Amino acid sequence: MDKKRRELSEKERNEIIGAWKCGAPIPTIINTLKFEKSTVYRIINAYKKTGEIKPPPRPGPKPKLTKRDTRHLVRLLKTDRKASLNNLTNEFIESTSTNVSPRTIQRYLHEEGFYGRVGKRKPFVNERNRKLRLKWSRERINWKEEWKFIIWSDESRFEVFGGDGRDYVWRKPEEKYDVNCLVPTFKSGRKGVMVWGCFSSFGLGPLVRVDGRQTANDYINVLNNHLLPYLGGLDSQNNYVFQDDNAQIHRARSTLRWISDNNIDQLPWPAQSPDLNPIENIWDELERRIRKRIPLPKNETELFNLLQEEWSSIDESVYENLIESMERHVQAVVKANGHPTPY
Repeated sequence: MDKKRRELSEKERNEIIGAWKCGAPIPTIINTLKFEKSTVYRIINAYKKTGEIKPPPRPGPKPKLTKRDTRHLVRLLKTDRKASLNNLTNEFIESTSTNVSPRTIQRYLHEEGFYGRVGKRKPFVNERNRKLRLKWSRERINWKEEWKFIIWSDESRFEVFGGDGRDYVWRKPEEKYDVNCLVPTFKSGRKGVMVWGCFSSFGLGPLVRVDGRQTANDYINVLNNHLLPYLGGLDSQNNYVFQDDNAQIHRARSTLRWISDNNIDQLPWPAQSPDLNPIENIWDELERRIRKRIPLPKNETELFNLLQEEWSSIDESVYENLIESMERHVQAVVKANGHPTPY
């Protein structure tokens, strides 16, 4: 049997070492087992030095990127998390004169823990509002029972067809909500329904269809026709504080005058802070429920009817848990130094 020019199996190596340890002369081992003389001597000498029968591991191929190249690649990635793989590869080649394929770049990024993932959509928070969000949260970080007496409100838009496109970013799993890995949200021009709603620990308020281009007078009509009746049904209604955001119609002089005339206490609100408003989670819940409906709504009327139906079926445990989560909301903003949070 020709055993020349091939790597011996572990069993064959054991035969050689076993015979040698039993005192068989090396020429006898060679003649009996029919192995090459150089092979037998090499295996026995290696065993004498290392005590190992298995051959030492062969050196793998030389890495295409050095550690310095890899560090440079990561720096390039962090300057633009949304760069395509091809663009990132081209930029790396231009800056290092190292010719590599996109597949190689991808493999090294994976080894460093970076993968292409859909970026989480969060409103952009500028520096001024970051500080205001942080200040607001620090002032309320010890609130507990106070959250139960807030009437949370907001407008939200639900689209009839399709959804937002996906923007991918390069990130590590733990960087999901890092500022550089978020995708700022923008308003789209697709057809949909705008609604206003409110809730508190007492229960859900009405869900009202509103014009997407509301004026201050339109907003006052919503408050007059829907917020006041909701307030009237609350126990100890004078203890409740009303929350809305800083939309222009919410802070118009006529709106503030109406709120004052009706003796409604208002919660100060930091701009660009949907993650501090638990009603955003209810909007998300409605969105998920609507997308599960078969068939999907075909027009605005069908959509609004389904929204009202799903709104009225939300269990009280949902909004009670959201109110209890407010302590974690403000803690998250403080921990994020005022930047967007997972909420």
